[in-house]
Amino acid sequence: MDVQIITNFFMWCTIINGSILLFWALFILFAPNWVYQTQSRWIPISREAFDVAMYAFIGLFKVFFLMFNLVPYLSLLLIG
Repeated sequence: MDVQIITNFFMWCTIINGSILLFWALFILFAPNWVYQTQSRWIPISREAFDVAMYAFIGLFKVFFLMFNLVPYLSLLLIG
């Protein structure tokens, strides 16, 4: 493998995971009641606990996205 292949891999990982993060955040921002209703059918959870869980999971996903997708991609762009 060369640097170009790894750079392309991280570019697509960044695009896909960034899209998932954006999609998830937009759903929580613009349709929180719908998301809560669909999820609370499977798991009985209070609205407050659901809001905290979604905020925590989005934050955790964002940290992982930055550390494992965006930073390696930018690093490879710099050395490539």
